[in-house]
Amino acid sequence: FWICMRLLVPTFFKDSSRPVQLYVVLLHILVTLWFPLHLLLHLLLLPSTADFFKNLTMSLTCVACSLKHVAHLYHLPQIVEIDSLIEQLDTFIASEQENRYYQDHVYCHARRFTRCLYISFGMVYAVFLFGVFVQVISGKWELLYPAYFPFDLESNHLLGAVALGYQVFSMLVEGFQALGNDTYTPLTLCLLAGHIHLWSIRMGQLGYFEEEAAANHQRLLEYIEQHKLLVRFHNLVSRTISEVQLVQLGGCGATLCIIVSHMLFFVGDTISLVYYLVFFGVVCVQLFPSCYFASEVAEEVERLPYAIFSSRWYDQSRDHRFDLLIFTQLTLGNRGWVIKAGGLIELNLNAFFATLKMAYSLFAV
Repeated sequence: FWICMRLLVPTFFKDSSRPVQLYVVLLHILVTLWFPLHLLLHLLLLPSTADFFKNLTMSLTCVACSLKHVAHLYHLPQIVEIDSLIEQLDTFIASEQENRYYQDHVYCHARRFTRCLYISFGMVYAVFLFGVFVQVISGKWELLYPAYFPFDLESNHLLGAVALGYQVFSMLVEGFQALGNDTYTPLTLCLLAGHIHLWSIRMGQLGYFEEEAAANHQRLLEYIEQHKLLVRFHNLVSRTISEVQLVQLGGCGATLCIIVSHMLFFVGDTISLVYYLVFFGVVCVQLFPSCYFASEVAEEVERLPYAIFSSRWYDQSRDHRFDLLIFTQLTLGNRGWVIKAGGLIELNLNAFFATLKMAYSLFAV
């Protein structure tokens, strides 16, 4: 994620020289703004049905990608704070049991997701670049996607080559934007769920290994401070992914419908068919991990009061039991924590299946 941000917005990292500022402005005007716009403007020219669906498959994806990228840029200061919170929470991993869980469960999930994401993006861009190569070798300087340009491409081959190069370049930049967009939410939710679970392990073991009641009470106060960090972590994640996931759910549902329609009725050559099949898989890979890890976060939050009650509170001092009682009541209120997309749709596995149902309903219409 940070590699993509350094490529796309180096000015955020204190690199504010004039050429860098010009690079950032031109990149976002030409790609983030104009690329989806020049695709959408073509729809006003009343293209054929085949061109309409071909254009719509990419224009919807690019509009969603640009909106998600802008939302991430807006929330970059909060994302930096989340990064620092993760570093602080990592320092609390002390026992061998916690470290084993973190390595075998949290990092394992993260590695599986990133590997799947890289493979899917690599496949779609390999097929895409192969199609571009075949088109250039065959001497066809046609646009990859039907789009609007303020000049006649058919009468001037040079302008046609420039337009084709612009679309190829924009697609590659959009790929970095999409990689940053689709990496941040699932991995952050994965780490949040992992740290909540690790805190539950610590809390559940409180009182079983310490002999002095005073030490146990001090440990409880430390765990309450760690819980505050988790609360802040959860709040920041909810804010930074809200708009992104609203666009994700709506954009993926519409895109899946358009891709299937285009494949079934208009795609004739093998390369295009393989491309859109891979494209369909990539859209699902974009959507599923966020919903899955959001469900894991919700489950871990539900277990917090049980983790507190599992500690050996009955053998502790009166002050310890009193503080633990108040703390348990506070964590019971945590059950109202819900991560919502745009403040409207609860983000979990039900949202994933609802999006697939929405795509099927649009296709049926």
